[in-house]
Amino acid sequence: MPRIQSIEVCAAAVPLDQITSFSSRTVTHRHYGLVKVRSSEGVEGIGFCYVGSAGGELFTVAVQQLLAPVLLGQDSHAVERLWTAMYQEALLQGRAGTVMRAISALDTALWDLNARSSLLPLHRYLGAVELESVPAYASGGYYLEGKTPAMLGEEMASYVAMGFKAVKMKTGRLSPLEEEQRLKAARGAVGPEVELMMDCNNGWQDVTQAMRYIRRFEQYDPYFIEEPFSPDDTESHAKLARLTRIPVATAEIGYGRWYHKELLDKGAAAILQTDALVCGGITEWRRIAATAASFGVVMCPHWFHDVHAPLVAATPNARYVEFFHDDQVLNFRRLIDRQLEQRNGRVVLHREPGLGFGFDEKAVGKYGKWARIDGAGR
Repeated sequence: MPRIQSIEVCAAAVPLDQITSFSSRTVTHRHYGLVKVRSSEGVEGIGFCYVGSAGGELFTVAVQQLLAPVLLGQDSHAVERLWTAMYQEALLQGRAGTVMRAISALDTALWDLNARSSLLPLHRYLGAVELESVPAYASGGYYLEGKTPAMLGEEMASYVAMGFKAVKMKTGRLSPLEEEQRLKAARGAVGPEVELMMDCNNGWQDVTQAMRYIRRFEQYDPYFIEEPFSPDDTESHAKLARLTRIPVATAEIGYGRWYHKELLDKGAAAILQTDALVCGGITEWRRIAATAASFGVVMCPHWFHDVHAPLVAATPNARYVEFFHDDQVLNFRRLIDRQLEQRNGRVVLHREPGLGFGFDEKAVGKYGKWARIDGAGR
């Protein structure tokens, strides 16, 4: 019976090579929370999450002071019970945000540990729909200084040339006319058959403002409009969904099954972009995906294809994994020792046990430092 013997935690702050902007913010660094969970049998599982552009130490405190004591000495196969215990322990400190992300990372590490112990790749351990690869869309189209609509179109076309049949760009930072020009250039570059997605990153304040953009966008047939409003403004998402034929996608920073149930009940999302490393881990993600299936709603999880590719492979109502072709925005890739490959617009699944990769310890050491918690609380 494998028992959880020790946990290691690290907050790693990785600078972006180039300052990058979204609709409503600019990013210079990304802070990641990393964990390693080791069993009494000597098997190690890993977990991780994005904490934000600052505040990575909050993750470390949550793991050390709240969550690790709940897990140490427990049977790693009791995943559902351990999830409930972590959630209960953190009720007062945060059922969302960094504490929930810490739960997510540790829960992911438990699944990784158990799959490695069983000598199965994670998607096979979960029960696969796809065994070899999963469909992906290429994500990009960020705002960079001096980047014109024509340059954006060239970027989107480059992804199509790689074999992607779906691509995503940012929107919402500029005026409605300027954003239409960017979308027009992108659509013209990729052609009518490629699914072209738009990500607003919570850029609009209300439905009236949103419709000034959406009316211009509809003629270019976007596959979805992502995160048009604040994530907690479910009512505006629902109103917009009723006013446009463009499907609304959201929930990338949604927390827990109850928040997602509200979105589904209100008809506020045709596509859920639930992130397993935000919502409560693989355990909670699977609950949410099963509920979404009963509403006929598709799952297209938010970035971190490293963990989401096996989840998409094991979920009948999951359509795409989000894929970044380089490490300029999702620079988490610099912290791991093996990359998932994409071939002709599909991410190739690992054949090794668990997630199929580990942390690159030399790289992690450049950006952070591990702290160990064992059964004696050290």
